[in-house]
Amino acid sequence: MRSSSATCRERARAPADAGFTLVSALLLGAVLAKVAMRQQLGSAAEVEHARALQAARGGLEWAAFQVLRNPAPPAAAPACFGATSFALAGLAGFTVTVNCTRTNGSDGSATLAFYRLVANACNAPSAGACPASGTPQPTYVERELAWTVVR
Repeated sequence: MRSSSATCRERARAPADAGFTLVSALLLGAVLAKVAMRQQLGSAAEVEHARALQAARGGLEWAAFQVLRNPAPPAAAPACFGATSFALAGLAGFTVTVNCTRTNGSDGSATLAFYRLVANACNAPSAGACPASGTPQPTYVERELAWTVVR
């Protein structure tokens, strides 16, 4: 049989144990909620990065068409277009800015035109063009791709 003093101590300790358990459970829940939130934000950022990459690639494809097929060969190679910014259908919220530089070269008797195409896609353009200037927002996403094509 237990002594009455041991039973009294156990009763006094029970609320403290329950309080410790409750605080521990609350802290664990808060940590798990923070981890879940960061995971969701990371996933959303990855999706936006992939969309920016696709927008930049679309800009490069547009630019390659402009210099390789417009006008179609055997017409003379065109001059570079000026910096061009536009939004792509299907990628709402993204703007692409494409730049072109042309260098002439030769291969034996053939005269070649080399085009350096650079596309920059972002979700928060400055004055309608990418990349954004100033301090970007936490949700700002930007991707830059470059191709060199010859005609």
